Amino acid sequence: MEKIKIAIQKSGRLSEKSLELLGECGIKVANGNRKLKTEAKNFPMEILFLRDDDIPQYVEQGVADIGILGENEVWEKEKNVDIIEKLGFGTCRLSLAISKDEEYSGLAYFNGKRIATSYPKILKKFFSEKGINVKIEEIGGSVEIATGIGLADGIFDIVSTGSTLIMNGLKEVDTILKSEAVMIANQQLSSAKTQLLNELLFRIKSYKNGLGRKYILLNAPNEAIPDIIKLLPGMRSPSILPLADEGWSSVHSVLNEDDFWEKIDALKNLGAEGILVIPIEKMIV
Repeated sequence: MEKIKIAIQKSGRLSEKSLELLGECGIKVANGNRKLKTEAKNFPMEILFLRDDDIPQYVEQGVADIGILGENEVWEKEKNVDIIEKLGFGTCRLSLAISKDEEYSGLAYFNGKRIATSYPKILKKFFSEKGINVKIEEIGGSVEIATGIGLADGIFDIVSTGSTLIMNGLKEVDTILKSEAVMIANQQLSSAKTQLLNELLFRIKSYKNGLGRKYILLNAPNEAIPDIIKLLPGMRSPSILPLADEGWSSVHSVLNEDDFWEKIDALKNLGAEGILVIPIEKMIV
């Protein structure tokens, strides 16, 4: 049976989240001794553990059929691959930073200055579009130290919390792009592998649909049902089931977690009782 080959980062937070996503999709992957290649136990899939910046090339060349990595690496490598799904984790921003003691007056500050980065293509394109002339110093890692050792006047790098910048005497001055983990695919997949990919995407989307949502059940007097429906529209509409007690019904719906406490208070004020809230693992729409 043909298998689909997926490349994920061999170590780090993105690797852990990628394996967690496969697990949420019901795909069991064993890699206790951190091999560079393994197979799923219950899905026709082979997993390759690679450097994140190598993944776009491997997917373009068909060594891997699909890959999970940061969007920023896809932009930087400029390979002929398709971004087929944004995954909602691994969020970060690509930002410009300078010494905390410098005064910043806007992007024109960088005109004629040196900027150290591991993302020279993204940076060059950005400043070319702005008509600002900069000298780019490409380095492979430890970008934050570049200003301290006199290599550059500023840096362009990934920022998550900003704590690393502060530790190195830097301040973030402009966010250029925002990135998250994405799934990419080879542009010439066979029909069999395309079918496997579609099965995987179906599972991923079902998992993502359940994120940030709660299943809610409650009992309410019938006269309050119209107002409750306005609060709980559900995916299409709530389910209303009559109770044994005359004049009462049970309402079943889906609620966004961000609206949870505000809606619960409003429901109680409408006379809702026995409110039960249940996490949603997967939701198929």
